[in-house]
Amino acid sequence: METKMSAAKVKMRQKKMRNQPASVQYSVSPGDAESSARRTGVDSPVTGEAGDIEDPSSVHPNIERPKNPHPRGGWVRGHQRDGGGYTKEMPKYITAGAFARARAAEVSTMLKAVTKTTGSCHVFGALPKHMRRRAMSHNTKRLPCRLRELANRLREKSLQASSKKKKEEAKGRSRKARRQHGNLLQEFNRRQRKNIWLETHIWHAKRFHMVKRWGYCLGLRPTYKCYRPNYRAMSSHCLLQDLSYYCCIELLGEEVELLASLSQLTSKEAGPTFAAALCLSGQRQGSVVVYRAGQYPTQPLGPVTFLWRPRAQGSTHRQLWIWAHPTIKQDLLPELQTVCQCCEAVLSPVPSAEVVPAPEPQSEPEKNPKAKKMTGTKQKRTCKNDSEPPAKKTLGDGTRSPNTPVTWKSLSNGIVISDLTMEIVRYRLIGPQSHSVLVETMEAATCCNDINKSQPSPLWWPEQCRDKRKMNLHQQQADIFHLLKGIYSTGELPSGTVLGLTVDDPRLTLPTKRVKALPCVKQAQEVGGEEEKRRDLMLRGVPAPYCQSDLWERSVRDNVTDNKLSQKELNRMKSEVLVPGSRLSPTPLQGRVPLLLVHQPGKQVYRGVRIGGLTMSLKHSENKGAAHFPHDYPDCPAGSRFQEEQEAQLLSKFKRYPPAKRPNYIKHGCLAPFCCPWQQLAEEWDLILSEGGRQTQMTMQADAEMMKGERQSGDINATKPLRRVTVLRNRKSLRVLSGWCRPTTSKGQRARSGGSPLDLSAMTRFLSAHGTSLVWVRLSLLSKGKPELHAMVCAPTAEDMKLLGKEPGACGPVEPPHREPFKRLTRRQQKGPRTAAASEKTQAKESDPSAEPKPSTSKGPLPSPDLTFGLWADPLPSVTSHCSRVTLGWVTHGDFSLSAGCGEALGFVSVAGLLHTVLNQPMERRGTLLLRNPTAMHYRFAKVNLEV
Repeated sequence: METKMSAAKVKMRQKKMRNQPASVQYSVSPGDAESSARRTGVDSPVTGEAGDIEDPSSVHPNIERPKNPHPRGGWVRGHQRDGGGYTKEMPKYITAGAFARARAAEVSTMLKAVTKTTGSCHVFGALPKHMRRRAMSHNTKRLPCRLRELANRLREKSLQASSKKKKEEAKGRSRKARRQHGNLLQEFNRRQRKNIWLETHIWHAKRFHMVKRWGYCLGLRPTYKCYRPNYRAMSSHCLLQDLSYYCCIELLGEEVELLASLSQLTSKEAGPTFAAALCLSGQRQGSVVVYRAGQYPTQPLGPVTFLWRPRAQGSTHRQLWIWAHPTIKQDLLPELQTVCQCCEAVLSPVPSAEVVPAPEPQSEPEKNPKAKKMTGTKQKRTCKNDSEPPAKKTLGDGTRSPNTPVTWKSLSNGIVISDLTMEIVRYRLIGPQSHSVLVETMEAATCCNDINKSQPSPLWWPEQCRDKRKMNLHQQQADIFHLLKGIYSTGELPSGTVLGLTVDDPRLTLPTKRVKALPCVKQAQEVGGEEEKRRDLMLRGVPAPYCQSDLWERSVRDNVTDNKLSQKELNRMKSEVLVPGSRLSPTPLQGRVPLLLVHQPGKQVYRGVRIGGLTMSLKHSENKGAAHFPHDYPDCPAGSRFQEEQEAQLLSKFKRYPPAKRPNYIKHGCLAPFCCPWQQLAEEWDLILSEGGRQTQMTMQADAEMMKGERQSGDINATKPLRRVTVLRNRKSLRVLSGWCRPTTSKGQRARSGGSPLDLSAMTRFLSAHGTSLVWVRLSLLSKGKPELHAMVCAPTAEDMKLLGKEPGACGPVEPPHREPFKRLTRRQQKGPRTAAASEKTQAKESDPSAEPKPSTSKGPLPSPDLTFGLWADPLPSVTSHCSRVTLGWVTHGDFSLSAGCGEALGFVSVAGLLHTVLNQPMERRGTLLLRNPTAMHYRFAKVNLEV
């Protein structure tokens, strides 16, 4: 009968036999040995050496071998069912020689196992278990004195064994290494097909929440809490932002032709244009709002900044750079091609691709040709040319496809338009110590005195050093750059000042420790002979010849990009320096970078600089009180698209909440919590004041009701042509309106002299030109409160003004709760088609003109069948008279201002509504409005301010 072992017993036997020598075998089972002994009368050996065990037939020739042996499974743990497995009687006799040899083999094996020192035991086997410590393997002094010498010898032996060249076993790669792509450059380019990465993308991706906007992958906000530190950096030190996603359009041609073409896109009424004297000389950077050709003041495209290259002696050929937001480019570029008559595309000899320096983690190490390939390990993919890593090539950018031409030329006037998007890196430093950071971070480029002037160089800087005139200009620019050390704040410099400069690679001059750059005003002012130069710099700015830079030349830009010093080569050169952390001497020839330093108007990681994302750009605009693009440009195509995207995003977020956990905007009296119907607001106010004359609030509400009925009947389009809403940007009109909104006894403001006072005739003349316009305002709360997005700006009543006069710190009136007219319809719609017939009857009953209209349901037309609980459906009722206070506009940005110490809001109000409200207010309280958040019922008093 054959006995089989279970799988658990087999594993246990293998575990016990793991360390047994090969000479010890269990050839036959004890049951077979016993049966054989009974038949033959001899004892069969159980254990012994494989080579020394003799066959029983050879030792005893009279023994016959069994014909049909039943092999047993060797050693088996425990007793068997049949009682076998062990011998019950002692053998009658044994062979002495074979038995002795078998026992000798077992003894030698045991001694070898005891004396052999394996890698797991070392000298710890001589210690009891309670004295063994893991730290003893690292520090032998923790061992007893009698075992230290042996432990030191074992340690030296292991070190010698590891130093010898032996076959390395294949090590298991980590999960990160297994998931990493073999060719990082190829993988990064694949991930940039839809959204382009900036050069600082990898740095931002490790520290910021990234978003995909406008065809780029941009940093939104840091992953750590930094709101107040970033504000302190903007107000007292420096904040850095990467603006390389802005699009640059280059125009080349004669100055007269360029100015004649660009004059069709701007107007002098809105401020300085492309032909401003300081901007045209190249000393200042200008900003302007561009419109479609000949369409001012309607159809604006958006704000742009421009920079002229300084004039060359005896030449009328000029070069202009226009920087625009990515959302404007698709509208601005065709308009420029139209006014400049550049319809013929110029095909470049090189394919439409731009070479961008690869970030640090994208560079692959070079392969050693002498190194032998180890078997069992995965080898990295090698490129064809091992000496030079492949350059990272990005096809196209976030605003155009790779096959789109980038250059257009006019055959009539010779103007050439080029798209330089993603070719120039642009950073913005915000804060009073920005110049100190620049001076501490960058150093003027050093001259190449040891070059051979007879042989030409492939690099651009050695060729520059051969021209004495250019080197004198570079020295003068460096002197002006060093004068910035004696200036305490960037606000002392003229707005838009431009300085051209060439600096050494900033990576060569990084500090050994992260220190904060601070101004050294006293030390710089002690230097004699510089005080007059510094005063002239603060009053007049940089002279025009010193605004020149080699960054304007395409050949120089390509040379700097192609010959950029790789991070691997830079690390190798730093490792060869005798004193670690010192500057490389001499400076590598390819380590020079041309720059253009432009001073921005308004209030790097190594010098104590903080980094901000898109959120901080918005906060910076709020602190300045300036409009932020595209959020605050509702009359532009990009602003309209942004408002639609924002409305869809907020609506989807609102619907994700259950009805019991989201606000009911109908009861709060908020018609548009996710958007601002500017066109409807302007039309209603234009209709209310179309008849002219001073009206009370009740009359105004009656006119609004009449306007609503006319809108439902469709008589407005028949009687009056529809005028598109625009934002008031006329400087002269803004000054007049700002003076009318100021109280006569405003604290900290002088009495306004000149100008016509506000009366009915002046208001009528003003509204005849700007009746349907919106005006950008800044609201400061007079009491507690924090304005929110899409908060309503309303006009106070006479009772509200009396309340404010009695209690200057009054919170304001309270809006009564509104009734929800479509509550039943919304619930029936949620229940399903069972109540469809009943809902149709209800709608027919409500639409019957003979029936008595309820006060809550008479304020608007019937909603669409697709209803959302808590929201008004389109078309909206009258936005001006829906609440107890008349609506003037809405807020586009609102928050608690750390600089002002109170809640501040930025938004738009109707010009007609603002003038009508100010005209009815007393002289000492002019410019006082009400503010109410979409989710609140309390109104807050606010002071309006118009900044020109």
